[in-house]
Amino acid sequence: MKSIRNFVVVPRLPEKLARLKEIAFNLWWCWNPDALQLFRRLDTVAWENCYHNPVKMLGNIPQEKLEAFSNDEGFLAQLDRVYTAFRHYMNDKQTWYSKKYGFSEKPVIAYFSAEFGIAESVPIYSGGLGMLAGDHLKSASDLGLPLVGIGMLYRVGYFQQYLNAAGWQQERYPANDFFNMPIEMVRNEKGDPLTVTIQFPERTLYIQIWRIEVGRVTLLALDTDTPLNSPHDRKITGELYGGDIETRIQQETVLGIGGLRALHAMNFHPTTYHMNEGHSAFLALERIRVAMERHQMSFHEGLELTRSSNLFTTHTPVPAGIDVFNRELMERYFGYFAPKLGISMQEFLDIGWAANTPKGPGFSMAVCALNLSAHANGVSKLHGEVSREMWRDLYPHLPAAEVPISSITNGVHIRSYISQELSQLYDRYLGPRWINSPEDQTVWKQIDTIPPEELWRTHERRRERLVAFARSRLVEQLQRRGAPPSEIAAAKEVLSPEALTIGFARRFATYKRATLLFKDLERLVKILCSKDRPVQIIIAGKAHPKDEPAKQFIKDIIAFTNNDRLRRHVVFIENYDVVVARYLVQGVDVWLNNPRRPLEASGTSGMKAAANGVLNLSVLDGWWDEGYQAGNGWAIGHGEEYKDPIYHDEVEANALYELLEKDVVPLFYERAKDGLPRRWIDMMKQAISQLAPVFNTHRMVAEYTDKYYVTGGERYKMLSANDRIRAREVAGWLRHVKNVWPNLKIESVETAGGTERKVGDEVEVTVKMFLDQLIPSDIQVEAYYGPIGADEKISPCRIVKLIPGKITDRRAIFSGKIKFLTSGKLGLTVRALPDHPDLVNPIVYRLMLWA
Repeated sequence: MKSIRNFVVVPRLPEKLARLKEIAFNLWWCWNPDALQLFRRLDTVAWENCYHNPVKMLGNIPQEKLEAFSNDEGFLAQLDRVYTAFRHYMNDKQTWYSKKYGFSEKPVIAYFSAEFGIAESVPIYSGGLGMLAGDHLKSASDLGLPLVGIGMLYRVGYFQQYLNAAGWQQERYPANDFFNMPIEMVRNEKGDPLTVTIQFPERTLYIQIWRIEVGRVTLLALDTDTPLNSPHDRKITGELYGGDIETRIQQETVLGIGGLRALHAMNFHPTTYHMNEGHSAFLALERIRVAMERHQMSFHEGLELTRSSNLFTTHTPVPAGIDVFNRELMERYFGYFAPKLGISMQEFLDIGWAANTPKGPGFSMAVCALNLSAHANGVSKLHGEVSREMWRDLYPHLPAAEVPISSITNGVHIRSYISQELSQLYDRYLGPRWINSPEDQTVWKQIDTIPPEELWRTHERRRERLVAFARSRLVEQLQRRGAPPSEIAAAKEVLSPEALTIGFARRFATYKRATLLFKDLERLVKILCSKDRPVQIIIAGKAHPKDEPAKQFIKDIIAFTNNDRLRRHVVFIENYDVVVARYLVQGVDVWLNNPRRPLEASGTSGMKAAANGVLNLSVLDGWWDEGYQAGNGWAIGHGEEYKDPIYHDEVEANALYELLEKDVVPLFYERAKDGLPRRWIDMMKQAISQLAPVFNTHRMVAEYTDKYYVTGGERYKMLSANDRIRAREVAGWLRHVKNVWPNLKIESVETAGGTERKVGDEVEVTVKMFLDQLIPSDIQVEAYYGPIGADEKISPCRIVKLIPGKITDRRAIFSGKIKFLTSGKLGLTVRALPDHPDLVNPIVYRLMLWA
């Protein structure tokens, strides 16, 4: 029967416990061990049963038990300590950001992402992208950034995984109970849900806003499940990455356009906007529309104003991973929008049009984001190179190395993934700065002061806990599948708390090659089943519901786990999520990762493992390509790339087996007289001290702030001053330059002296250019020179800006000196680009003339 009246029932907390609610509704607790322990102390079983959700737990604990805790002096003392720490954290104005850039009461940075993985009790994430976004918010909070997050509140989130008796992945979609989660609906002054609207074909879509507090940072989560919408439209925010291509364009319109309108409805007006992947790229178009409407600007004026403070981060190393919408969908959902921008539908489509994508021609969200952003970046150094190569066709006549996509390597929020035991060890020997300044390398050098036996015993306890967890989960899985009692009994004895334990856990995609380790089964059996040096593997991961090949990988692995020889040595844990990940990265000895290079944009699970002293065994791809050093883990191969995938797998499977046989296993079981694997412990210390200070989100967020957030905000303010006069002027100047550019000519390039030179020689370069209606200050002329390769191309290059001289008959002379720093065959050419003090980067305008 349907309800005729709804009520929102909240926990009735005794007055002395009232502060628990304030703590519970701020996800600060999820990375604060004392706060976690406080909630766990209330009821350990209930804490686990409610999946670490304090709001739900507080509503389910019997009232008499709450009353008892309200008179428990020990509990109240702990509550006082936690609440005092919480309020000190929230009220602290002397943060990294405020000390460096000044305090801001309201957010000036907006961070858009389709998913956020902050805590298991708020399941609005699927994998690495969401976990990174969640860690970004946590570090932004710790550093005191005036940042607001914008995401979606999914009714069922991402699916829960279970396997049938045949080992085939099945999906379950339990609905989230928003009123029992640490989130709150935003309401207007009348007490009604605050909503914003966007136009959809023949209807208006209503979006309500939920508020999620992440320390000092607020995350606004958008939700279309409101009675104001049709039943069909209420499901738009139903499932993360679910539905068809039309659902996807609807969700991304809600995120981008609805997200900006939600910010404004909250009276938040950030100056810098960060798009974490292309899902939110429509936001950049809405920013232009708002600028045009509020400030009476033209489309191109609004573009130059807003582009200056847009940042796009791409996480995708292959074109197939980019969202592309066909012309019919775009015309249906944005036919009304183009006139609001004062441009034709074709001009609108050109902003993101890509003719040759794996999904056919269409509007690419990544192309749209690149065209409307002043800056773009990949998420590791190698991924930056891959991205520049992938998008070079957008920038014709430009060398791949200069495609305007830089890189900032991902990190992890270290405190969120460190085991409680190791955290206490760090507190004792590193002091509080490992929490407050994890990016400070001097902090981590103190790792050497930790006695080897203490570090090892701490790690062994975590392995024992992991084995117990894996056995418990395996028993649950078998019971659910209806396995016979003998098989369930045997599951209670799988794995060994003392054996070398390898972890492999991640999203199951074919390029991640989850079955590579099983390529030579007999060789693997010999490695795993040695009586003197046993090895065991714990595997976890979900395949996308529509990815049949990845599902087959899981089925194959389940078959291996049922092999009589491997049954005690290989375990697959279902429903991989942040809880499973935490047990694994804290408890395994080795973290295995073997993607097909260069398809791993970054990867972050290995960073979490390294911070816990776990050694990485990985292909040199993503972050490990820059993180690996001899002594802090192992590299599979030497960074080779192969065209034949079968041969590629054979080579790297063999390399993996050899590393296990000759290096990893012998080193783990090599014990000193006191029984400690001292050389292994030395590697653990090297991994922690070398990797933790670099691959953390404090360093990453500080880098984004220094490199993009602050400069983007300052540029936006500069262009906005005096009724946006400079934005209007640069737009008019660009229009003039684009009209004249086809008429420009480099008429001559002269170099003084002969062609044979000595190292250290300087050569005068003189260029004569026909400028038509431009003046010399409108362009930048550069000498481009360097070694010539076998393909007759200059690489790497050096660039020298040439100085303009006199102008006669619309022609100007530019000159300067180049210096030869190396011997060999060197080449020289010349190019011209537009130049204006208010251009962020002239390359993004794709105006370039080569000699």
